[in-house]
Formats: sequence, C-alpha cells, structure tokens
Amino acid sequence: MRILFYDTKSYDEEFFREANKGYADIEVDFLKTDLTPKTAPLAEGFDAVCAFVSSDVGRKTLHVLHGRGVGLLLMRCAGFNNVDLDAAKEYGIRVMRVPGYSPEAVAEHAMALALAANRRLYKSYNKVRENDFSLVGLMGVNFHGKTAGIIGTGKIGAAMCRICRGFGMRIIAYDVYENPSLSEFVTYVTLDELLMQSDLISLHCPLMDSTYHMINIDTIKKMKDGVILVNTSRGGLVKTNDLIEGIRLHKFAGVGLDVYEEETKNVFEDRSDEILENSTTARLLSFPNVMITSHQGFFTREAMKAIAETTLQNAVDYVRGAPSPNDVS
Repeated sequence: MRILFYDTKSYDEEFFREANKGYADIEVDFLKTDLTPKTAPLAEGFDAVCAFVSSDVGRKTLHVLHGRGVGLLLMRCAGFNNVDLDAAKEYGIRVMRVPGYSPEAVAEHAMALALAANRRLYKSYNKVRENDFSLVGLMGVNFHGKTAGIIGTGKIGAAMCRICRGFGMRIIAYDVYENPSLSEFVTYVTLDELLMQSDLISLHCPLMDSTYHMINIDTIKKMKDGVILVNTSRGGLVKTNDLIEGIRLHKFAGVGLDVYEEETKNVFEDRSDEILENSTTARLLSFPNVMITSHQGFFTREAMKAIAETTLQNAVDYVRGAPSPNDVS
C-alpha cells in the first residue's frame, strides 16, 4: 500500500517514518502542501492519502481523489468536520481517524492555558525581560476550592476532570452522555447550571450543529463575572465576536484558546512576515487577559507516536478489509 501524506512538517515525517519501520508492506511519501482540490491530483498512483484537521476534504477534493483511484482517507487527528462524509460514501472512499491519541496531552495543555491566563504568566515573562519586577496587573485567584465546569466528558474531558480534582476543585460537568468512570467525583448538571456556577469552564466537545457557537453572548451573560474560559477543542464552539464583546464587558478573568474560528490558514504556519488584515486573532491578542496558542494541545512525543501508530494500523485494517472502531465512514 502507498500512502501520500499532505501538509507535513518535519516532526510528522520523523514520527511516521519511525513508526513505518514496523509496517513492511506500507510505503509512505510526504508533501508540504495541504490537501485541496488543486493538490489532490498529486495522489495519482497512491492507494491512500493522509490529511489533517485543517485540510480541505470537501466534495471537490474527494471527487479528484476518487478519479485518481484513492480508496482510503486517513485523518491523523480526532476531528473530521472538514470531511464531506456524504461525498466520501458516494465515491466509496473509506474514512478513518485517530480518535484517542493522548487525552492527557490535550487536557494538560488546557490546564496550562488556564493557569497561564489566570496568573498572567505571559505578561509576567515579558515584564521581567524588560527588568520590570513589579506585580501590578499579575494578580490571579486560587483554583483550589473553586468550581471547574467541564463541557464534554469523553477521554479528554475526563482527563481534564482528573487534573482539576488534583487541584482540589469541585467539578461539575455537562454532556449528553454521562461518563460512569467519573461518578465518584463529578456531578453532572444542565448547561445553564454549569455556566452559572463555574469559576473555570473548559470545552472538550466535538463541533456539530448542536455545539456550533455554543459559547455566544447569551451563554456568556449567564456565566459568573471573573470566569476563566478555555477552549482546546474546536474553534467553532465559540462565537469569536461575542467572546470579544464578553471580554470588553469584563466578564472574563482570563481566556485561554488553543483553537479559534480564524485558525485554518494559520495552523502550524509561520506568518510572522505578513500583515493579517481583518484579523480577529489580533483583536483577541490585544486584551491583556487572553492567552492564545497555535493548536498545540496534542503536541507531545507520546501523542505523536500514538497518532503515527494508529494511522498506519488503520491502513492495515483497510487492506485486510477489517472493521475498525476508528472508521468514520
């Protein structure tokens, strides 16, 4: 089997080449360019392509891939909202993903964002670099004894619950399905109850029609004053303009974002020499209580190794015609 990897960085190639040593029947090749309708023809002669959450895997792209004989789309991520599943089914292209590479990696990054936003670590670091050792503007709050509201309690959300428990926090959660492994120390409540009671709100749910813009001006107004909001899941969960309005209303003590609505063109790219016109990212960064990172929640050695191993095993299951829990369509 031949797999063409799109939008790859040096670290992608490093981990996939290392993992591929255990798969003698799989040949891999790597492209720096992302998957789009224009670049899809490059998959001529390959059995499968591997894409990421920022790739354009809509109907046009899938049509081209189908015409080039590609029968498998491997997503080296958990999310697949960028894939036109109806078109994939129509063209007979099997879609497989990596649903759980390292829940702790993302959850730990979520807590890191919460702590950094709460204690103004980025501002403190820059002050000290300028020999300013004053404490003005750096005051935070204790997390111990506060209430953490976790929206979505799958593997990552559950890991976040355990981290918050270690901080001595009271933990409440909202999810359509309750996680029985958390029953000992997590109390499930309605979304409105979570919004009104939480001192820290962390988002860990998929992006669907029912969750799109679930954080908007109406839900923001239900939150406590001085709440800390963290999003390491999907940018579309938060309506950015409403978030900015909420920040201006002094609703948030801190905001930590690893994902945001405008990120697609930015993910993993160096745009430091560009002027980002009409950038909501720049508007968010203008606030002293906002911390933004570049979709790096997953980025640990353990997670990268797990992503590579699972992706290649998905390819093996495809060749064997075996069912897999990682099937999307």
